Amino acid sequence: MHAAFVLLLGSSLARFLTRDLGDTRTAWVVALFAVFGLLYVLGRLLAPAPRPGARPSARHLAWLGAVSAVWIVLLALAPSATWCAMPLLFAGLHALPARIAVPVVAGLTALVVASQVRVSDGALNPNMVVAPPAIAAVATAVLLHLQRQAARQRVLIDDLVRTRRDLAATERRAGILTERQRLSTEIHDTLAQGLSSQQMLLQAAERVWQADPDTARGHIRDAAEITSRSLAEARRFVHDLAPADLAERTLAEALSALADRESGQGLTVDFRLDGTPGPLPERVEAALLRIAQGALANVREHAAATRAALTLTCLDDEISLDIADNGRGFDPDGPPAPEGGRARGHGLPAMRIRARQSGGTLTVESTPGEGTVVSAALSLAPLVPNTPRENAS
Repeated sequence: MHAAFVLLLGSSLARFLTRDLGDTRTAWVVALFAVFGLLYVLGRLLAPAPRPGARPSARHLAWLGAVSAVWIVLLALAPSATWCAMPLLFAGLHALPARIAVPVVAGLTALVVASQVRVSDGALNPNMVVAPPAIAAVATAVLLHLQRQAARQRVLIDDLVRTRRDLAATERRAGILTERQRLSTEIHDTLAQGLSSQQMLLQAAERVWQADPDTARGHIRDAAEITSRSLAEARRFVHDLAPADLAERTLAEALSALADRESGQGLTVDFRLDGTPGPLPERVEAALLRIAQGALANVREHAAATRAALTLTCLDDEISLDIADNGRGFDPDGPPAPEGGRARGHGLPAMRIRARQSGGTLTVESTPGEGTVVSAALSLAPLVPNTPRENAS
């Protein structure tokens, strides 16, 4: 548009100089051409057009009115400036609302037609009357259509940006809640279980301290071992939240060591391995070990069992862990039994969350008086491309 203005202004000035050079007003008209061109250029620099969809500034409207007024005066003195109206037409359509721009364009077009008719010689050429309105109508229709499309696109883009922003906020909140849940289950399965076992051992030591000092000291030694393991878990928890037992052991070795540690004080825990486990993703190993820890903690605290068994079964596309005991059992569909005035029931939900987050399921089979079996089955098919534990840094 700017290039078109320069070309039209130059051709209008050249036409005036070639046809009306001897006129006494020539110097004034040339000066007015210069003012018109300078005002157009300065206006583009000092009063730029508004962004699409934005309201024009007062400075831009003042410039548009000033440059239009100069053009009207120039048109009265030099009809050759007629076609300089085209850049003004586009500038008005771009900056003004449609209800104002259309009348402005109609007024500019009427001035162009009047100027053409005024300088015509001989019979009236119909093109002088028909062509300017036709060109202005086509240009107006095209620009208004483009403006409407641009407005719709801006609305769609704003909606998309707002939706993406809301989605990002929702994802952040979901991530925060997921991380809180993960930290809650980590603390429950490690530090909380260790502290609970220590409390039970210290209470047992206190009860037999006078009657059987050797047994009491054994309880204290067991509590000290649990304290050491809990300290290692806490340090690992701070470092990367990975189970300390898996730092230098395979999953089968860690489960076997867990069974040995939990054996004693009237409970015997056996470990059995079916199949040959291959390289497993770290999160699968961690989830199964945490599930085993949580299940055995429930057995020791609530089941009153004398025997429990850990069974790790390895298949090509699935790995499962069963924790069975011969304790008192319970109703899985009933409410959790209250203890100390508060309902106890965080362990099983935490285990279910771990299994679900690792792409698996957890089922509980129990009947009052007949023991309990907790089974976690994790699918390996979608997890194969992940980095195995021994390759993770």
